[in-house]
Parts: sequence; structure tokens; C-alpha cells
Amino acid sequence: MRFTSETSSDGVSEQIFTLGEIPGVLWTPEGAAGTRPLVLMGHGGGQHKKAPGIVARARRLVAECDFAVATVDVPGHGDRPKDEQYDRIATENQARVAAGEELAPLIAGFQALVARRTVPEWRAVLDAVQGLAYVGAGPVGYWGVSLGCGLGVPFVAAEPRVRAAVLGLGGAQASAETAARITVPVEFLLQWDDERVPRAEGLALFDALASDEKTLHANPGKHGEIPACELDSMLRFFTRHLG
Repeated sequence: MRFTSETSSDGVSEQIFTLGEIPGVLWTPEGAAGTRPLVLMGHGGGQHKKAPGIVARARRLVAECDFAVATVDVPGHGDRPKDEQYDRIATENQARVAAGEELAPLIAGFQALVARRTVPEWRAVLDAVQGLAYVGAGPVGYWGVSLGCGLGVPFVAAEPRVRAAVLGLGGAQASAETAARITVPVEFLLQWDDERVPRAEGLALFDALASDEKTLHANPGKHGEIPACELDSMLRFFTRHLG
């Protein structure tokens, strides 16, 4: 793990790093020492590790909860090189939707393909970050919606260090079978008027989760219109389960 830059503001330290070919960001309290909870965040499709929503959530988790937060660019996003296979599939899917096919199954197949690569990558990132003396092997949480949910469900199902997860804006066609292996507490976000993920698909994914403790947060609005109050809810959720 190689750090390439570090800045601090308002008590939060931001370190840019690379782990092999994986570019990422780590946020910690300024001057942090000792073990603390860590939240790994998965960004949405077409976004990157420093998308405004990711940064806002990360900084609040650090400043208000004394957590560490890490995120990385998924393949084909941010500072990762273009992936010819993924670009070809995306172009083909756009053409198929234009010809009248449903979007949800196409998204499901694409996310399942990418997850085969991101699950081992994210586990390696956890290993590296938890090896730092000012993060340590504390409890781990996961946050991810949309693409971050499609890739996050298989990650949470496979990674025993994750104790709690915030997921959402994803559908059952991508993740139902894998979701049945998730037993940790989950807060699940659903946009009632989502134009990308049919409401029934989102509800089916929530239903498929095997967690004894799971909460559905259904809000009016389209795919990208998660209300600001969900940020406060995330803080309470992770503090309760990781803090």
C-alpha cells in the first residue's frame, strides 16, 4: 500500500493511496492513534472514489464518530484504466435497451461480472487498511447503493469482518441468491419512484436478506434522490453497530 498524498481539514485527514493497481482514499481523524471502526464505501455507477456523496458521508463518519473510512475506484471508473470488456458490454446493453429490452436484468448480469473482480480487491484493501496502526483490526461496516449495492451484496456475503451494512437502490435479479447469505444488520434504502430499479425488485432484494435485523427505508423520489436525512440515519446505524 503506497500513499501518494495527504491533506487535512476540519480535523479530518485524507490520504490518497494505491494498492497494486487499485486507487483509493482513506479518511481518518487527524492525529489518529489506535484501533477504530472502519467503513468501506462503494460508489455508484459512473462515479468514483471522491464523488461528492462519498466524501460527505466519509467526512461525517470521521468527524462525528471517530471512524476510519476507505473507498476505491471500481474497475473502469475514476483513476482506473478503461476496461474494454466492460465498455463493450455497456455499449451492447445500451443498444439492447434501445431495442426494447428491460434494463434491470442487464444491470444484474453486468454487476455480477464486475463483482467477481471487486470482492477479492476489496478484501485486499481491508487487509491493508487494517494493517495500519491508526486503524487496526476493529469492527467493519459497508455502505453502498446502486452499483455500490450490486457489488456490495456479494462482498458483505463473503467477508466475515463486516458487522453491519447500509445497502440500497439495487434489485433482486442481481443479488437475491447471494443476499440470502447475509445475516448482519442491514439498513436498506429504496426510492419509491426509482426509474432504474423497479420497486418490486428492490423490495424482493430486501426480502431476500437473511438478517434478523433489517430495516427498510422507503422514500419518495427517483434513483438519485436519496433524502439528506438518510445521512443522519447512517451515522446512527453505524454508531450503534460498530461504535
